[in-house]
Amino acid sequence: MFYKIEVQDHVRVAPRLFGNNVQDAVIKAVKQKYDGIIDPNLGVVIDVATVKNVGEGVIIPGDGASYYDTIFELLTFQPEIQELLPGKIKDIADFGAFITLGPIDGMIHISQTMDDFVTFAKDKTLAGRDSKRALKVGDTCRARVIAVSFKDITNPKIGLTMRQPGLGKLEWVEQEGKDKIVEKTEEKPKTNKEKK
Repeated sequence: MFYKIEVQDHVRVAPRLFGNNVQDAVIKAVKQKYDGIIDPNLGVVIDVATVKNVGEGVIIPGDGASYYDTIFELLTFQPEIQELLPGKIKDIADFGAFITLGPIDGMIHISQTMDDFVTFAKDKTLAGRDSKRALKVGDTCRARVIAVSFKDITNPKIGLTMRQPGLGKLEWVEQEGKDKIVEKTEEKPKTNKEKK
């Protein structure tokens, strides 16, 4: 899920930014420090949304930079268990598919791609034996988050599934919806004469 998080921090503004307006210099320093970081509490920082307040600058002896007590908002992405996420298949391997979820990638194990026996083909596709469904690079899908791990901050792990109804390649989901509509129209309600 995407969040806007308010953060208060002492921001170091390097001497090379002293020629800029204080607000601009602080924004550049905050972006340099926070853009792209991955933190278990914040998630993946996408961007600095706004700088709300810049306090008085303080210079520490021995350091040519100035430090500002600053309040700012970060736009972050933090996946949550059971959350539904759209994404595009980035790569397919013999053990599953990698899906781009915006700022990070998730992995769908081959057993979680569809409710069928799935095989891997050398042309980087996953195919269902009975359903004849195929998943390839570039397909747009909807998946559910089943595992999140920030154990290795440089490489967070997001586990996904597409086996439940309403999940999978968008064409599959649309077809399931059409099939349900057809089933409902085939079930005609009984008239009073038929009930007796």
